[in-house]
Amino acid sequence: MSDAQIRALYEDGSYETVPHDGMRRTIAQRLTASVQTVPHFYVTVDCDIGKLMAAREEINAAAPKDKDGKPAYKLSVNDFVIKALALALQRVPDANASWTEAGMLKHKHSDIGVAVALPGGLITPIVRKAETKSLSAISNETRDLAARARARKLKPTEYQGGTAAVSNLGMYGIREFSAIINPPQACILAVGAAEQRAVVRAGALAVATLMTCTLSVDHRAVDGALGAEFLAAFKKLIESPIALLL
Repeated sequence: MSDAQIRALYEDGSYETVPHDGMRRTIAQRLTASVQTVPHFYVTVDCDIGKLMAAREEINAAAPKDKDGKPAYKLSVNDFVIKALALALQRVPDANASWTEAGMLKHKHSDIGVAVALPGGLITPIVRKAETKSLSAISNETRDLAARARARKLKPTEYQGGTAAVSNLGMYGIREFSAIINPPQACILAVGAAEQRAVVRAGALAVATLMTCTLSVDHRAVDGALGAEFLAAFKKLIESPIALLL
């Protein structure tokens, strides 16, 4: 529909026209191109993060503090997600790829984009070589990147490229969603809220802290079975947080 046709559907004076800025137009163009040109498929798992939540609480409580009482770091669930995704890419290296018409790019490192909401849009700064970094280093780096993203002070090299990404809407209470891939990345992990749910263990009802994660995958670069293997590797890591500390 044309602009005029859309406006004709609404009564004059019942709306305000807000012109698009450059960021909004760029986001619209890139996401439209992604949906139209990248064949998406989706795989979903529920992750039991009870051990992760306990480890996070213990690690944060033990964080050294400066003279003003400020901790050296404060880990979030997303920090664990970033590290687990980075390590999963190393364990399933064929999923750490980007499609080009000339050939597949097989990446050696896990450069993880982290979606950051901005007024009127979003940006995805990248934690480079995340598989080599500690949880505390990832935590401090993502906080710095997010702060500079909101201040519009990121360099292009800090948000362009990447091999996979994380979009976390759990803080808004969203249980499950799927995200649009940001090319040239082949995968993006959509992370929902951690919540207590009833589960069956050894034939008996129990309560577990579960987090639903949906992986969107570029089918040109990663086939269905490979995408499932990659998400299974992530699930194993996120449910055994001791592996993220080694």
